[in-house]
Amino acid sequence: MGVRHRRWTQWTGLLSSGILIIAAMLPVARAEVRLLPGAAADLDQATTNGVMQTFQQADDALRARNVDGVMALYAEQYDYHGLNKRDMRKVWVNLLDEFQDLADVHHFSRMSKIGSGSKTIIEVTCTGSLTGLSKTGGLRVPIDSWYEEVHYMTWEDGQWRIRGNVGDSPRFMPFGTSPHPLF
Repeated sequence: MGVRHRRWTQWTGLLSSGILIIAAMLPVARAEVRLLPGAAADLDQATTNGVMQTFQQADDALRARNVDGVMALYAEQYDYHGLNKRDMRKVWVNLLDEFQDLADVHHFSRMSKIGSGSKTIIEVTCTGSLTGLSKTGGLRVPIDSWYEEVHYMTWEDGQWRIRGNVGDSPRFMPFGTSPHPLF
């Protein structure tokens, strides 16, 4: 083996080691659910806590890679532009097959109550993201992100659950908008 080849091998070995050390030093993605100041001024504390608990349960289910735990947070009548709860199960199963170390961020800027009694809906305005470590590529990648998206929550079986759209909505989204069915 020539001197030139040995140096190249040593250099690439050091470079690889350096990359591994840097990758090991990168912070692990963390889930975050944050209620911004004044965001829930229209709600009572118990409702606010219940909505926050639903999203905390989503974080816990993602960390545990528990599809059933995630799906428990969707309302039975879930409908998002034609996607139902069964469709969402397939989406989550595929995401968990492709990604590890899923992490989501939810920053709630507004929570408001619409309707009353069994027809009550909580509109939760949220900015956030979902990322994961690709099992095939080994890189952390964005899976979904949203800005000022409204999560519609409904009270079902003693818990606030994700409902999807409220009222009539087109099956196809307008040009220039992206779907956000995950949370």
